[in-house]
Order: sequence, then structure tokens, then C-alpha cells
Amino acid sequence: MPDIILSTLNAKYIHASLGLRYLMANLGRLRSQAALIEFDIHHRPSDVAEALLAQNPRIVGLGVYIWNADETTRLVALLKQIRPDLFIILGGPEVSFETEGQPVVAMADCVITGEADLKFADVCRAMLENGRPPAKIMPAELPDFSQLALPYDEYTDEDIAHRMIYVEASRGCPFSCEFCLSSLDIPVRQAPLTAFLEAMQKLLDRGARQFKFVDRTFNLDLKTSRAILEFFLQRHQPGRFYHFEMIPDRFPESLRQLAAQFPPGSLQFEIGFQTFNPQVAARIQRRQNFERAEENLRFIRKHTGVHTHTDLIAGLPGEDLQSFAAGFDRLIALQPHEIQVGILKRLRGTPISRHTAEWKMVYNPHPPYDVLQTGLISFEDMQRLKRFARYWDLVGNSGNFIETITLFWEKAPGGSPFAAFWNFSNWLHARAGRTDSIALLRLVQFVFDYLTSVAGHEPQRVAETLWRDYRRGGRRDCPPFLQPYLSENRTQAPVKKAAPKLKRQQRHWS
Repeated sequence: MPDIILSTLNAKYIHASLGLRYLMANLGRLRSQAALIEFDIHHRPSDVAEALLAQNPRIVGLGVYIWNADETTRLVALLKQIRPDLFIILGGPEVSFETEGQPVVAMADCVITGEADLKFADVCRAMLENGRPPAKIMPAELPDFSQLALPYDEYTDEDIAHRMIYVEASRGCPFSCEFCLSSLDIPVRQAPLTAFLEAMQKLLDRGARQFKFVDRTFNLDLKTSRAILEFFLQRHQPGRFYHFEMIPDRFPESLRQLAAQFPPGSLQFEIGFQTFNPQVAARIQRRQNFERAEENLRFIRKHTGVHTHTDLIAGLPGEDLQSFAAGFDRLIALQPHEIQVGILKRLRGTPISRHTAEWKMVYNPHPPYDVLQTGLISFEDMQRLKRFARYWDLVGNSGNFIETITLFWEKAPGGSPFAAFWNFSNWLHARAGRTDSIALLRLVQFVFDYLTSVAGHEPQRVAETLWRDYRRGGRRDCPPFLQPYLSENRTQAPVKKAAPKLKRQQRHWS
């Protein structure tokens, strides 16, 4: 039975906690006394408590994040009710700031704030030796990568076979965007490149296929980013996939040449534009050359097979609906594969709160702390924006409507993609009454009905376009409501099978 259990509630099973694996790898002589057990937020807290207590640990360390804060609070309450003597240590961004008044902090024995890679072992040793934590709140000193054991051996064979492998070549961010916790992580620190690449080789040798880099600015150090891209390019095999978060306006020729050599759909760049309003960008301390960023995205789309995932944030202080719409339309014109429409969140510790009074920002007091209204966007319109974001993800980002999507604004007055999809979003919510659990077949019918009855498109053209999109994912069952508008030989046409994994990205390239 382990003395120490490390655990967390991930958002989904496919996610594997990199932070817990860092803690395990850096436990030193306590490593043999520890176990790592992960759950996800769909597990009931009572079932999680049962599984943890069955191990009869003396210490349980829990990672607390915005997506699991409520569930973790209920879990800690249960653990303390059943085993009052159990030492509970908390860590993670949700409890690293504004700890006063958090119920989960009050119930825990110790909270480690900041990067706990090394501090966790110190606290565990003190608890096991002295029967008490050194203090209730323990700030962690900022570790350098030279001090850390890399965590990649902690991924199990099951992780490698079934889950996304999270890795990092650097920590921190040189920018000061006020909505982001990473802006507080200064300075930027690089993992030792040789040791890091050796660890990546071991993962490849063990069969790892999906790598998601959590670096906030992967292309900040160009020498390192080039070396890592060259490493994976030289070893690439079909089915492997690599995700990187890139600075939009930093993409020199050396990176362009490397990116162009990856097979289509094997490389994904997450590119955070966030806003195209220069006054808003300056207000939140986001430094960005918009023209250069746009030119870089144009190059990526025209000359590479990189799958592009871009970000915009709605509800920023000083940005109204018209400004956000203009930014959305500007980004649509660049033709990224995906636009994630995010809603501003007031994360604990971030300086975005300094704008609350001036711009009349009202935030949800509970996770995910999303903005409810601003002085420029009403609560009703913010609700509509949230539905817009969800429906855009289902239709615009999913890869299920790649050809169909442009029909929404083809006949729209003014040709604004935002205005056209905003109208569809409001229409769809009035009919579906929900933004989740809409089956694809039902969604296809909603799209068909809207484009033919509201947007004024000819039914046969819409049906043919939808059928091509529907088949792109390897589907053979022609929806009954499309069949009257399709010839029989079209509905029986051979289907190109989609790749068994990465279907969302693969559909954009099939």
C-alpha cells in the first residue's frame, strides 16, 4: 500500500496529467512509496474517494484546476469526513492564488502554490516524519529545469496507447497578456534540449503517436523550436501528430521551410490572435503585430499542410459586439481550419480584474469564472455569444461541414460571416433548445433546413454539398431528408475512409 497517492480529476479520460508525472518523477527516495491514480470529472466524488481510500494512504496530493475545482471540493469534503487523519495536499493554478475564502483550501492540510515539482517531496517528507505539514500555505520556489527529473517515463503503456501525451520544452511566457496565468510565469525556462530529445525518442520507441506541447510560446527560442521540429520530421511515421502553440507574428523562413515538409494534417499550430482591436490589445497588454501575424497565417495555409487552430476571445474589456464581429470576419478571411471562440474568464491571480470597475465587467463567481456581461455587451448578448461559440465549434470547426460552411454567408447582406452565423445560431437555439448532445444527423438536418428555408439556397445544391461533407468522415448512410435531392448513383458513390484517429483534423485534409 502506498504512503502517498497523487491524483486529479482530468477533464476527459484522454487527457493525462503532466503535472502529476512531474511530481512523481521528482519524489526522490519517496518514489517507491507513491502511486499515481487519475480520474476524470465524470467520476462521482464518492467513487473517487472509495478508490483512493482503498489504498490506505497517509497522504493524498490533488491537482486543482478550473475544470475540476467544484468536484475536487466535494471530494476533499468526503475524504475528510471518512478519514479525518488523512493528510491532503493541494496544488495547481486554481489554489495558487487568492487562497483566502476557498472552501477546498480550508479543508486541506497544506496548499503548495506555484510550481510544486520539488516542493511536494519536501512537504511529504515533513508530514511523514513529523506528522504535520510545515505550514498551511507553502509557496514553491521557481525551479530551474536543471534541477528537475523529466517525467516522461511516468507515462504507462496504457497512456501511450490510448491518451494524448503532454510534453513541454519550456515553461513561462515573456508576454504580459492580462487574461492569462502564463503571463505570471517569468522568466521563460528551457528544458535541456539533449535530455528532452532523448526522452522524446524513448516515447517514440514505446509507440507514442500523439504529442501535445504545452509550451505557451513554442517558437520563442527559434534554435530550440527548429531542433524539435527537425527531430520529429526525421522520425515521422503515418498516424503521428504534433501540436504546438505558436506566437502569431514570429514565423521566420527557417520555420516555414520545416513546417512545409510535414505531411498534411500531421502538424497542428494553435495560433492565438485573441483580438484584432489594437486599443483592446494595448489595454490588456497583448503585444502583437497584426499584419505580420496575418501574413504568417496566409503562408501556412497556402504553402504547408499544417492544421491551423486559431483563437479569439469574446468579452475583453472595451470590445463591443461589432468590434468582435469585425475581428471574426477578418480571421475567417484568412481561412484557418478552426477558430476557437473563447469567452473571457477571470482566472484567479490574473490582472484582468483591474478593468472590472471601468468597463463594468461582471463575472461568474463560480468556475469557469466566465464573463457574464460588460459595459458594452449585455448579459443577453453574452449568452448569445456563448451559444455562437458552441455552435461554431459543432459546425465551423468540426470538419463535418467544410464545404457547407461558406453557404451561410454567401447570400448574407454585407457578406459578414459573423452576422450570418449569428443569425443561424439564434435560429438553431430557438429550435433545438440546447447547445450540447445534438447528434450529427440531426445537426445536418438543421443546417439543411436553415440554408434552404431561411438563407434562400436551392435545395439540390445544399443537399449535394452536405452529402459531400457527410461522406468525408467515412459515412455511407445517406440522410433520408437529402435523398430526394440526390441521384441514386450519388448516394451509392464509393467512400474514402477517414483515418481511425485524429478524425477532426483528418476531415480537413481528406
